[in-house]
Amino acid sequence: MPSKGLLYAFGAGVAAVAVLVAVIMYMQRGAHIRLEGGIQHVRTVAMDDYSSVLVADFRFANPADYPFVVRRVDVTIVDADGHVYDGASISEVDTLRVFEHYKGLGQKFNDTLLMGDTVAPHSTEDRMIAARFAVPQRILDGRRSVTVRVEEVDGAVAEFSQSR
Repeated sequence: MPSKGLLYAFGAGVAAVAVLVAVIMYMQRGAHIRLEGGIQHVRTVAMDDYSSVLVADFRFANPADYPFVVRRVDVTIVDADGHVYDGASISEVDTLRVFEHYKGLGQKFNDTLLMGDTVAPHSTEDRMIAARFAVPQRILDGRRSVTVRVEEVDGAVAEFSQSR
């Protein structure tokens, strides 16, 4: 049986290591590139009987000490039956045309989050993404969820979802 002095010394050593690990983790909190946020608003419109557009407005923050450089933005939905559909992202120029032609979408509030965009450290932004889906509008309107996936050039991924 170890002596009480040895047990106290061992306990103090474990506590010192735990404090050191906590200090290191605290000091590195801004070193992890990520985005935090969520989808604020989703709108849909039918282009024809077999294709529709979904517009997702979202807000996110970059809590890191480094910029988040966007590699790609993807939009997916899960329909009422659990099927997953991938949307084709629409460019900013074409998004402007979609808003001009389909008045049912309302006003374009935010800039589109595009490949190559940089999100500054410790900043918060409102952005949007428009995507075309090869499904009727009723599928988009009856969806279980929509997910916006933002990938960073170094591999970090942020996902913002909205469920019904």
